[in-house]
Amino acid sequence: MATTAATGSPHPDSTQDSTHEVPSRSTAPVSPKKPLQPGQFSRLGIAAVVVTVVLWASAFVGIRAVGPSFSPGALTLGRLAIAAVALGLVVLPKLRALPKGREWWPILAYGVMWFGGYNVALNAAEHLLDAGTAALLINVNPILIAVMAGIVLKEGFPRWLIIGSLVAFGGVAVIALGSGQRSTADVAGVLLCLLAAALAAVSVIVQKPVLRKFPAAQATWFGIVVGALCCLPFSGQLVTELQAAPLPATLGLVYLGVFPTAIAFTTWAYSLSQIDAGRLAATTYLVPGTTILISWLVLGEIPTIWGLIGGAICLVGVGLTRRRSR
Repeated sequence: MATTAATGSPHPDSTQDSTHEVPSRSTAPVSPKKPLQPGQFSRLGIAAVVVTVVLWASAFVGIRAVGPSFSPGALTLGRLAIAAVALGLVVLPKLRALPKGREWWPILAYGVMWFGGYNVALNAAEHLLDAGTAALLINVNPILIAVMAGIVLKEGFPRWLIIGSLVAFGGVAVIALGSGQRSTADVAGVLLCLLAAALAAVSVIVQKPVLRKFPAAQATWFGIVVGALCCLPFSGQLVTELQAAPLPATLGLVYLGVFPTAIAFTTWAYSLSQIDAGRLAATTYLVPGTTILISWLVLGEIPTIWGLIGGAICLVGVGLTRRRSR
């Protein structure tokens, strides 16, 4: 085979006639790719995190914008159906084998909890809460992930992860102070957001081992399809609401399906395959501040001074989580 010739290591049987040996094209040693150290990101990994944060932040604004036209279940089904088609165009041509036997169990778990349950709960919450408040409440999620990752995935509790998470959570609290007067917080909405955060946290822990066996895009697509199948009971509502929805709302639904779902969940899965779940989850503390900026640019909502200060504190906190204990 060509690989045997390229390495310059002849097969034992080829010693009888060395004149037919194919010389290597390059005798220079190939330096192996330097492996990432624990807690380190590749440049592509950093880009994936940035894409995830920005697109997930935009989802809070998008859900709020299309909410009047779509009920929570119909919105989830429409978003997942669009994402399944969009990501399927990328995954299916390269898919050689489906998960087998017990490999399906974790995929079914995060497909139902994250892509199905999380989205329905969040959509319902944003019928009662403004986008900024929902984004703030969901940020209980990184703490839950860090705790469960330390216990279940044996990632431990690195000192700088804990310190940085507390600082970033403090930044979220500062943002909450600035949005408190404008918040339309309702008890049911708060509980729905907390439910969504819990479902997402458990799903991240469940998804992590799956990414050792399947590429990020495939693992994401499997979960999206499972979530969409779970939401099929809402298909009648979706058809009815699509017929009545204005064009901007329908385009918003398409945006939610392609960008914050198909793309952002894939970039998240790629990042999760590279780094500890607890450290990665800490980066989502940047979502509320990013949501405020997007609302400022898209909706013309000027952020408060508390929002800007809180966002800066979140950046510092996330930066601290990247430090490694000596």
